[in-house]
Amino acid sequence: MTSALAYRPGRGPLQQAGALPAIVFVWSFAAVAFIHSNPLVLAGAGVAALVIARAAGVWRAATLALRWAAGLAVFVIAVNALVADHGLTVLVRGPSVPLLGPLDVTLEAIVAGAILALRIAVAMIAFAVYSACVDPDRVLKLVRPLARRSALTASLLSRLVPLAAADGARLRAAAGLRGPAAAPVGRLELLRRLVAGSLDRAVDVAATLELRGYRSSLPRARGRGHRSRHDRRFALAGLAALAAAGAAALAGVGASRPYPEVAVELGPAVAALAAGLPLVALAPFALAGRGGWRR
Repeated sequence: MTSALAYRPGRGPLQQAGALPAIVFVWSFAAVAFIHSNPLVLAGAGVAALVIARAAGVWRAATLALRWAAGLAVFVIAVNALVADHGLTVLVRGPSVPLLGPLDVTLEAIVAGAILALRIAVAMIAFAVYSACVDPDRVLKLVRPLARRSALTASLLSRLVPLAAADGARLRAAAGLRGPAAAPVGRLELLRRLVAGSLDRAVDVAATLELRGYRSSLPRARGRGHRSRHDRRFALAGLAALAAAGAAALAGVGASRPYPEVAVELGPAVAALAAGLPLVALAPFALAGRGGWRR
């Protein structure tokens, strides 16, 4: 059982691209979500991330991230509505709690929580696409000259996190097949077994790395990095999206603030920026031909 977030080699343009252009392309749209707080621009960045997932053939990873983001969004909005009381439009007057004061629910706090939830959703979709499309070995080779140990750690994390998710799914499936007479297995017991299995795998990985010479300080042969004809398209598309969002933010386009009263700009320039992000995300796949649209 393979997790939807696990990297699988493919023949799509994004999978064939080098690590650096793919990282720039995918994470540029996540950066847009942190540059702007306008809900329309955030929605455009989210649609762009979904377009990338669909075109790259990793829709399962995107839908998994969406499910996680939806559950987290409810929690974020609820907590922000209860904790933040800066808004002027009071919807519900709650009780007064010692040390916290009155737990009033304001419209502005709900809007601020929704904006934060949108940002988290875009970042989670971008991470899901990155995890499923970018080869961790290429990332390791890319970062190794700068920070060898940190690059190895990041590469191992990108591989072992999907394995841990698959282990958890297998443990839950095994617990459900034990029969009605067996004692129920709680979440704490499943977590204990998952952690124990992960520690055993970590020891095996460490031994394998030592046998392969990662402990040695001998110089390694330098080879040419992975290059693809799609690299320039993805790098330019990501930088274009980032530059457009940055220029709009510096020009004051899409200004938005939830406090003290909700103020959101929804002019033609904002709509053009939001609609342009998915088009920029689609452009490298369209230029690459039919190979970008794979199920």
